[in-house]
Amino acid sequence: MNDAIRPGIGATVLGYPRIGPDRELKHAIEDYWAGRAGRAELEATAARLRHDTWAELAGLDSIPGNTFSYYDQVLDTAVLFGAVPDRYAALGLDDLDTYFALARGNDRVAPLELTKWFDTNYHYLVPELGPDTALRLAGDKPLAEYAEARAAGVETRPVLIGPVTFLRLAKPAPGAPSGFTPLDLLDPLLDAYAELLRRLAAAGAAWVQLDEPAFVTDSSEAELAALRRAYDRLSALPERPGLLVAGYFGDLGEALPVLADTAVEAVALDLVTAPRQVAGAPGLRGKTVVAGVVDGRNVWRTDLDRALSRSATLLGLARDVAVSTSCSLLHVPYDVEAEPDLPETVRPRLAFARQKLDEVAWLQRALLTGRPPGPPRMRPVPDRDGRVRARIAALRPEHRTRVPYAERAAAQQARLRLPDLATTTIGSFPQTREIRRARAAYRDGSLDGAAYTERMREEIARVIRLQEDLGLDVLVHGEPERSDMVQYFAELLDGFAATANGWVQSYGTRCVRPPILHGDVSRPRPMTVPWTVYAQSLTDRPVKGMLTGPVTILAWSFVRDDQPLADTAAQVALALRDEISDLERAGIRIVQVDEPALRELLPPRSAGHAAYLDWSVGAFRLATAGAAAATQIHTHLCYSEFGDVIDAIDGLDADVTTVEAARSHMEILEDLAATGFSRGIGPGVYDIHAPRVPPAPEIRALVDLAAKTVPGPRLWVNPDCGLKTRTYEEVEPALRNMVEAARESRPGSPHQR
Repeated sequence: MNDAIRPGIGATVLGYPRIGPDRELKHAIEDYWAGRAGRAELEATAARLRHDTWAELAGLDSIPGNTFSYYDQVLDTAVLFGAVPDRYAALGLDDLDTYFALARGNDRVAPLELTKWFDTNYHYLVPELGPDTALRLAGDKPLAEYAEARAAGVETRPVLIGPVTFLRLAKPAPGAPSGFTPLDLLDPLLDAYAELLRRLAAAGAAWVQLDEPAFVTDSSEAELAALRRAYDRLSALPERPGLLVAGYFGDLGEALPVLADTAVEAVALDLVTAPRQVAGAPGLRGKTVVAGVVDGRNVWRTDLDRALSRSATLLGLARDVAVSTSCSLLHVPYDVEAEPDLPETVRPRLAFARQKLDEVAWLQRALLTGRPPGPPRMRPVPDRDGRVRARIAALRPEHRTRVPYAERAAAQQARLRLPDLATTTIGSFPQTREIRRARAAYRDGSLDGAAYTERMREEIARVIRLQEDLGLDVLVHGEPERSDMVQYFAELLDGFAATANGWVQSYGTRCVRPPILHGDVSRPRPMTVPWTVYAQSLTDRPVKGMLTGPVTILAWSFVRDDQPLADTAAQVALALRDEISDLERAGIRIVQVDEPALRELLPPRSAGHAAYLDWSVGAFRLATAGAAAATQIHTHLCYSEFGDVIDAIDGLDADVTTVEAARSHMEILEDLAATGFSRGIGPGVYDIHAPRVPPAPEIRALVDLAAKTVPGPRLWVNPDCGLKTRTYEEVEPALRNMVEAARESRPGSPHQR
């Protein structure tokens, strides 16, 4: 399309939530999986949600399309371009069930690896590519959704993962030859993208958005060269839509001048996270800059005066300036107006996805025509608690230090007397419909406090009996009272507000309601002690107290933006320190403080890693260092690429660290060993995100593999994550097989003679 007739971009967003305001997509997919609904019903729900989204976005000048997904946009890209490993194609399933097999596995095959989407709490499925992967345009999803929108009278801008980011996110397939990298497949992948762009242009698409967030991380010369080659090639196509290349979650750095030097028409920049990144790219003068000045990842109202000023400074640097969100709104809830019970001191400070659309539209009008009527109000300042701040000011280095590990290990073994290859779980047990109904009834007042407590105690007693029957060595109470591992604590801590309908997709059908951390944090009363003490009263085996760590509470909340994260983390850590102290006084011998999000907040570029790891590790140690030597501190880390934080795992100084390892085949253990890590380690021996029950020999093979690196007294045997999302029909046989595998692998067992 000729630039003279191609419409400008104007007010836009880079993406939008897709689960539905009431999680309609989650329920429809899970009904399909359970056989309660057929494909036609699922597709009807999906179509309705797409049309509802287009209607929501009708006030924008440019509407993103192809943002819908049944599970994950990276998986969609892999399927679109034929990157389906043979083991899934060999299942003989139709296209939809093959897609879900890739995502969650089945009784014949494990799913693809799952990991974090940059520094967010969204998870993506990692594509597997080998030299024999025949990349091609194998599907038509972007074309079909563009045509569907156009038939409804809506012109959309199809959104795709960019080709180089897709390859950077992929991993070499098992068995790929040494030296192969997914970037070796760039040319055939560009052929497929070129065909798709030609077909979209023929269908009438004026713009296509290609997301390249991998370039806000450190990039090699080869990766930058691949970026240049990709967009030189795609922008040279004679018949194509305009190309908008989007970078978000940080500073594009050296990738920005590369893009500026190509013939792409527009570049989207995250000016919330990296407001100064345009200074080094004079080539933007001939392009549209899509200014991401409205925060797509947090829920605070935009300072519209500051955002307008930031956008206006670009007018002399670019051909055209369009106002947008910093990233997709996938990461925030739908609508503040759906939250009737938020405190009135907090509500005026908030903007969810629908409110951010209004902010973007206001800013675009103000940029083009001057300030519209009704100047924006100033955001209220959070309340401050002098007692909390005085306590933070009084902290000293010794508040973050325990006695040496060797001394602790001896005291803990004398107290606990655990066997080699001790077995445990990560914390949660299945959340049955009965449990969820009881919690809902308690919240709406139809079940009083005494009846609710009794119902939860019944569930705890059942879980304790089950674990004893299975033969686990260290037990948990199962967390029936917790709907979410962060929200539960947020509702009991001062300084937080909880939403009723603020759902955000984490992965697939897993949705969370991140709490809103709006003020100084303190603990008015014990949070977990009564439940844990009751569970311990039912058994002679040790029961772990279960807490969520300070970094994860921050990572999985919407956090105040008026002070450094390090200060807020220290406040949360002190509240947890008090909870550990109360658990100890109540006789609890093991406390687990989970930090699955430790890597999640890691800055995209390595230059920021040291400062982040200093305060994040320090927050964990502040929470746990008050524990006595004989109290065993556990932590859990999951679904991250651990390489960047491998030294920090040691720095946490936990007595036992459990980690996701089943999908990655124990890769982390050699890395930990290379750092000199010498504390307890529990690599996950089966993947709880897949519905299959792993047989005991399969688990034992992983245990034996781990034992080659970690000696038995330090090696624990556990699943790779909590069991909340699984059913008891899956959990009981899987744990029984796990215990059997551990016993067979212990020194002195008949299998070891």
